[in-house]
Amino acid sequence: MQKDLLNLELLVRDDNQRLFWWFHISGWMGISLVSYFSLNLWYNQPEISYLAHNLLQSVLGIVISWPLRSVFRAVWHKDNLQRIVVVVAATLLFSFFWSASRLFLFLVMTDESNLWSDFGGWLFSSIFIFGCWTAFYHGFKYYSLLQQETKNLHELATAQKEEILRRTQAESQAKEAQLKLLRYQLNPHFLFNTLNAISSLVNSAESVRANNMIVQLSRFLRYSLDNGGISEVPLKKEIEAVNLYLEIEQARFEDRLKVIFEISEEANASMVPSLLLQPLIENAIKYAIARSEAGGVIRITARIEAESLLMSVADSGCGSEVPDFEVLQGTGVGLMNIRQRLKALYGGLSSLDIGAADIGGLQANLLLPLRVAGV
Repeated sequence: MQKDLLNLELLVRDDNQRLFWWFHISGWMGISLVSYFSLNLWYNQPEISYLAHNLLQSVLGIVISWPLRSVFRAVWHKDNLQRIVVVVAATLLFSFFWSASRLFLFLVMTDESNLWSDFGGWLFSSIFIFGCWTAFYHGFKYYSLLQQETKNLHELATAQKEEILRRTQAESQAKEAQLKLLRYQLNPHFLFNTLNAISSLVNSAESVRANNMIVQLSRFLRYSLDNGGISEVPLKKEIEAVNLYLEIEQARFEDRLKVIFEISEEANASMVPSLLLQPLIENAIKYAIARSEAGGVIRITARIEAESLLMSVADSGCGSEVPDFEVLQGTGVGLMNIRQRLKALYGGLSSLDIGAADIGGLQANLLLPLRVAGV
């Protein structure tokens, strides 16, 4: 990207160089043409010496006026008073040099003499010509700046529209994720497991635990409804939702499910997409804990490094059973949904990778740009 911008800048600079030299040379050659009709023809001066002087004075103008560009560039960013003083002084000085040079050249090339007394007239016309040169230079410079400013405003407006579109897509996908999450929660498999666990508690005369599980399920579903359409929430709030979900699952698995949280204090205020971790934890339970007779461990970590938030969800695996290939490659529906949401919210600044965990199973690693609540 930076290489493309540099190439574009060099291209614009080359175009400005070509335009400058085109106007610079064309303008001075135009002076020769005007002089030919207003002087050579008007005063009946067909001699080659007069015509040659007419052409050579424009060549002198090209050479003498060219350094003016460097002078004007050098003071372009000075304050207005300094710039005006330098521009006026340089214009008068270079006009004087051109007047003296072309008058001397005229005397050398023609039979005319004793014209130094008319130097004021020569100087007046020179000041007029160099004043026009200065005016055209500044006019073109301001026009170029106006064009660049217009282009910058257009690019800014385009970037803002893209940001709005990305935000809209993120909100839309967050809503879609909410609907998918509710579908997962309300599918027969999920309801069967949850209601079966509640039924077992009731039959065992453990009405308090059964009631707690019903309350936890209700609170989790309420959180899903209330926060599913929000793009980002503080990590602390997301962890509270994760706890609601895990409390339901722990009621099912009892001592077979152990959860470890390693959340740094500064990471709690970081903003994360709402309902981001639940599909990852659901995968860990489905493909690791539920398949292991002894159960297992789920570890959830979050920390800040540089300008990024690093999170992970790891499981202890399911013993000797080979992990599901689709989960290992990260192509499940939930994982694809997470990647789509991250791309919509953060573009290329985020990532989701699946790899081996140091506690025996799989680990989902999330990298998000650091955004702090209230900042």
